[in-house]
Amino acid sequence: MDTPALRKARGAFFTPSTLARFITDWAVRSPADTVLEPSCGDAAFLAPAVDRLRALGAPVGLDGQLHGVEIHAASAKAATARLAAQNAKVEIAIGDFFDQTPPPKKFDVVIGNPPYVRYQQFAGDARAKSLQAALAQGVRLTGLASSWAAFTIHASHFLKDTGRLGLVLPAELLTVNYAAQVRRFLLTRFAKVRLVLFEELVFPDVLEEVVLLLAEGRGDAPSFEVYQARNLADLERICADSWIGYVPSGDQKWTSALLPAAALDIYARLTEGPGFTNMLGWGETYLGAVSGNNDWFSLDRAQAAKLGLKSNELLGISPPGSKHLRGLTFTQAAWESLAKEGKRCFLFAPGANPSAAARAYIAEGEAADVHKTYKCRKRSPWWRVPLVDRPDLLFTYMNHDRPRLITNDADAQFLNSLYGVKLKAAVRAIGRELLPLASLNSATLLGAEVVGRAYGGGMLKHEPKEADMLPVPTPVTLEAIADELRAIRPQIGRALRSTKPQRAVELVDTILLERHLGLSPSEVAGLRGARDLLFQRRVTRSRSERVTN
Repeated sequence: MDTPALRKARGAFFTPSTLARFITDWAVRSPADTVLEPSCGDAAFLAPAVDRLRALGAPVGLDGQLHGVEIHAASAKAATARLAAQNAKVEIAIGDFFDQTPPPKKFDVVIGNPPYVRYQQFAGDARAKSLQAALAQGVRLTGLASSWAAFTIHASHFLKDTGRLGLVLPAELLTVNYAAQVRRFLLTRFAKVRLVLFEELVFPDVLEEVVLLLAEGRGDAPSFEVYQARNLADLERICADSWIGYVPSGDQKWTSALLPAAALDIYARLTEGPGFTNMLGWGETYLGAVSGNNDWFSLDRAQAAKLGLKSNELLGISPPGSKHLRGLTFTQAAWESLAKEGKRCFLFAPGANPSAAARAYIAEGEAADVHKTYKCRKRSPWWRVPLVDRPDLLFTYMNHDRPRLITNDADAQFLNSLYGVKLKAAVRAIGRELLPLASLNSATLLGAEVVGRAYGGGMLKHEPKEADMLPVPTPVTLEAIADELRAIRPQIGRALRSTKPQRAVELVDTILLERHLGLSPSEVAGLRGARDLLFQRRVTRSRSERVTN
């Protein structure tokens, strides 16, 4: 018996008939077309293909035109019976699609809904076969790739050069780094790539967002096109001028395609104009010190005193994590307060000749096998943490809401739970004073969603190169509005400490985006709405993970 639990385990989800018919009608264009539905289940796509082929004038029996692959024998039997009821013949191979090779004469059409199994459950022989199938097409997928990625690449191998590929894929195609290889493959393999996006969830009882991939022909597509649909009913309204083209830059994510066209235009005009730059324009972003074991190397004041460590064997640090960094500035007073609260504000950092107390603590670490952790055993002595430059700004790179820039007035060292920003000398003063405040604007917040990546639980993460791309006001812009920003600093601080931090963004938007850069209130509202859209998509995905895992 095929149960929901078994279907979930193999990544099978029933496809709404409206969606299957739309893809089928787009892909099948000739009465002689041959059609393959890999992972065909109960023939969600082959069944409407029968109607489409006959409407185009195909013979009733459709001998040799319909093909499927299905790993689940009972589903293959149901698909055969379903098509038999339509007086149509079908050839279904029972087995793993990754074990299949294309026939000598490839297909005009490959359509379907690939199995969606997250990388955590997609392991062993199944994963190995999928990665090998993708590699056979010149695509090396990472270990984080879910099942659909290799499936998409393998399915393309079954198409004629003039053929058409229509698949239902998770929206993470646009937004996750591991899909960069798939995005690059689609643009190099096909002459035209189109995507249909949905504002609403379209699969009943499934919280995963989907996109429809419509790819055809053979050749290098210079761009991809997008149609933004509200729901399945909108599919009926697609016409030739519905599509918006996007030219991707290298392996950058296609997240911008999720934005409403008007907001994307405002965002591009603003961030590419003279009023904005990126973090790289201000200075260098880098990871904090990697200790190898933060729990052992970071100490609170009471621990340090109990161990009898000398003051010159300890360094003041921003405690591991980032929850304590909520304002605009990390001050010496704030550090002292955290130290009094028992936070781990000290890094074990003895010199070349450790004291007796330090040697005793090192012995404790060796007894606990701390020295055997990867980072520790790669350095000599294992107990000396390689330090990085004290940063001008601290950067929280893993966040639920937004990345935060905080001026490091405490001149504290920091660990790898944070990034540091070392500002260029010429802009150091204005950057330390005002960049954390000025980054509280809707364009920067939207940019954080565009250049960052969604992780488990809906967290937004920025790798150092992604942090470098974060759009922020230029030094010249900050100089021009410095007095106005200084005037609202107390209000910003109160807003950030309150339950309504959005008030801080509104204050900065008024000064920076409206008064100085000339955006209208409606344009600023468009940026806020676009940021909220991407934020909600990220949160929705986290709910999907909780439901499906």
